[in-house]
Amino acid sequence: MIIINSQQVKKYHGAQLVLENATFEIHEGERVGLVGRNGSGKSTLLRLIAKSEKQDEGQLTVRKEMKIGYLAQIPDEWERITVYEALASGFRAVMADKAQMTQLELRMAEPATVADGDLLESLLGQYASLQERFERAGGYELDARIDQVTTGLGISRAYYDRSFATLSGGEKTKVGLAALLVQSPELLLLDEPTNHLDMACVEWLEQFLNVYAGACLIVSHDRTFLDRVVTKIIDLEDGETSVYHANYTGYVKEKEERLLRQFAEFQEQQKQMKKMKETIRQLEEWGRVGGNEKFFRRAQSMQKALDRMEKLKRPVMDRRHAEFGIQQADRSGKRVLHFEAVNKAYGEKQVLRQADGLLEYGERIMLLGPNGAGKSTLVKLMLGQEQPDSGKLELGARVDVGYLAQEEHRADERQTVLGYYREQAGMEEGEARSRLARYLFYGADVFKQVGQLSGGEWTRLRLALLVLKKPNLLILDEPTNHMDIASREALEEALEEYPGTLLAITHDRYFINRLAEKIWELEQGRITVYHGDYDHYVALRKQQGSVEQPDLSSGRGAGRTTASSAAANHSDEERAAERMAAKATKSEQGRRERLEKNIAEAEAQLLVLDEQLAIAGGTSDAGELARLWTAREVAQQQLDRLFEQWMELEEPALE
Repeated sequence: MIIINSQQVKKYHGAQLVLENATFEIHEGERVGLVGRNGSGKSTLLRLIAKSEKQDEGQLTVRKEMKIGYLAQIPDEWERITVYEALASGFRAVMADKAQMTQLELRMAEPATVADGDLLESLLGQYASLQERFERAGGYELDARIDQVTTGLGISRAYYDRSFATLSGGEKTKVGLAALLVQSPELLLLDEPTNHLDMACVEWLEQFLNVYAGACLIVSHDRTFLDRVVTKIIDLEDGETSVYHANYTGYVKEKEERLLRQFAEFQEQQKQMKKMKETIRQLEEWGRVGGNEKFFRRAQSMQKALDRMEKLKRPVMDRRHAEFGIQQADRSGKRVLHFEAVNKAYGEKQVLRQADGLLEYGERIMLLGPNGAGKSTLVKLMLGQEQPDSGKLELGARVDVGYLAQEEHRADERQTVLGYYREQAGMEEGEARSRLARYLFYGADVFKQVGQLSGGEWTRLRLALLVLKKPNLLILDEPTNHMDIASREALEEALEEYPGTLLAITHDRYFINRLAEKIWELEQGRITVYHGDYDHYVALRKQQGSVEQPDLSSGRGAGRTTASSAAANHSDEERAAERMAAKATKSEQGRRERLEKNIAEAEAQLLVLDEQLAIAGGTSDAGELARLWTAREVAQQQLDRLFEQWMELEEPALE
């Protein structure tokens, strides 16, 4: 049954046309992804469905009396209540009944009430009526439902009695999402639900939505999340919608095929129109030369046919995207970062316990761990912003660090994009505007105030400045947060070509699978190293029995079969296995090439040291000789390790 029917919907913001032809349907129980670039109108469409805004033209029909769950912004009244009250905000009548039942219980326990039989009987009758209504509304299951959702989303029960106003922005967003899931509306409208969630919580949410009885319309740039949850994609582009009955991967493939087909049809029509125009011109010429009206009438008839023809729009085959082009000014030494037995505590909370790690030139490492595990603390130690309580942490030779923080304060929010960029880059206006255009800031966009930028635009602007520094070590903290899919893919392509060293904190599994060679898992203050991408990491964790499966047995999944869920998980595993195999081959080839390059450099360094030793042997400087011998021993050890790593890669091929 159709619950949402949108036909040729138009919506203006002032004079700007945001939606031009939004046409689609959503049926009961469907899980639909809404994708498009930042600023394409996705949030506007959600507001129209939620009836917080009204379309200017077209027809948008929402099934009558349907319960819709949508959290556009945190309600003002939540600032005056507790976290538990916010979580139960969709059950105000139930909570009012519960409060009234508590008051009745207190009154019935009073000695005067107990002594007055008639009064006690009256109160018991009121209590029984309230209790029946409370039970029918699911009041006795409410606490269990809240606990299930908050556990899955990583919200501690210790937060229940806290004032909602004391939470951080990310924590408020997470509680708002939990409150929606607790309500179980017939239609969930979710706008970037995976933001502020760690991987375990995202995976719990995926499984929760896969067995959810209602329909879901999800705006998300998390490609893996879309692959695992949705079965239909609505693509919003240039104000128009296109519908694809597939997950994200299927949508990408089908969209490419559709574009190629549309371009071929467009070219064919252009040829036909050109031929018709040429024929019209020729008929008119013959009519003028021969003075024959018949030719003019035929030309007019053909012109009318041409005018009536429905003109196909030229499909955009390659849309403009950010050009990050990250390079390094100079390479660092082989050892980029080394830390050993590092401890760090804040008061009684021990964040790092005997943490060890080695980052070498050219490696691409992803730092994973649950929220609060200490990832940001470790990065602060690397940047020298804080010092370890004990242990050793040092950067290698010629390391130039480029750091992108997850959140960064905007000092003067009234400053324009152009002004901010020129001030930070020390650049004249013409060159600054040219460079900003590569990051999709052009025309009037360069005069937008920094405070008006979206999260994705602010990240792009900071990356534009980071690129200018040409660092040889990139430390990126959630670089794809708030970015649309096109910008994420452009960043991934740039990082694939980046010759330096990469360390990234991210929950973007697609990003990890594309770039990771090694994963550092930070848990309970220690780092465990896994070679390979995210899928390989998950497979190893499952073998070790350390991946817990969320409990979704509360009955809220009524309406979806476990068989379909199992089939989806099986196909996910098959796709993951295929990706792992392809990625492993590519990763091994890239690692082999880097090892061979590093071996050649190490051998060249040994040759230089041998020549220096030969020269120093003819002198009487014993200190210089000792220094050179020590340097040669270290270089030889490094070369031996490189050969061992190279042999490890070659052994499977030899077998």
